[in-house]
Amino acid sequence: MASSGSSGWAQLRTTARSLETQTEGLFHTYSQYASMTKLPPQPSEDESRTESQIKDLLEKRESLNAQLARLLDSEATLTSSAVKQTNLTRHREILTEHKRELIRLTSSISESRDRANLLSNVRSDINAYRSSNPAAAEAEYMLEERRRIDQSHGVIDGVLSQAYAINENFGLQRETLTSINRRIVGAASQVPGVNALIGKIGNKRRRDALILGAFIGVCFLVLLLFR
Repeated sequence: MASSGSSGWAQLRTTARSLETQTEGLFHTYSQYASMTKLPPQPSEDESRTESQIKDLLEKRESLNAQLARLLDSEATLTSSAVKQTNLTRHREILTEHKRELIRLTSSISESRDRANLLSNVRSDINAYRSSNPAAAEAEYMLEERRRIDQSHGVIDGVLSQAYAINENFGLQRETLTSINRRIVGAASQVPGVNALIGKIGNKRRRDALILGAFIGVCFLVLLLFR
């Protein structure tokens, strides 16, 4: 009897672990519907089938845990009952977690579908209202165009304001440079010999320019003569 009970317990536990693995695989598929941004108005055939399979597995595992509990009660005198009780407790905990996960996913999918349907209904109502009220649709279109024009004017005003500010900044810089130049000239005129030195430098530059120009002219004539 003990050997038969142990064998039955092992088979039930193997089945329980297999059903848990199957449930987790179906949860992976079912969770993809919860992450979809655009759900169809009605559940698809695959979605309904996946949800139904998860519920069936949860029911089977509930029944399987009950069988394990009955088998454990019949073996209460065995020394291994403490370990088996721990195993059963763990199976029950996993089943409870999976039931909560199913409720969470179902609620999330339902909320996403309701939200998508609400937006779709609102758009449909707006389109229907526009179709039945051409004047109102035209007025709404004109208001939208007016908002776009106002936004464009705002952008242009901003650009013009920046241009005016830059122009004003250039004017201030020009006045600053003129003032600096005036101070430099004034200071130079007060130093003896500076004006004469500046004049000599200017005469030398003009002389050099004339010499360079004459040289270039001679070279040009030579090239014309010997072509």
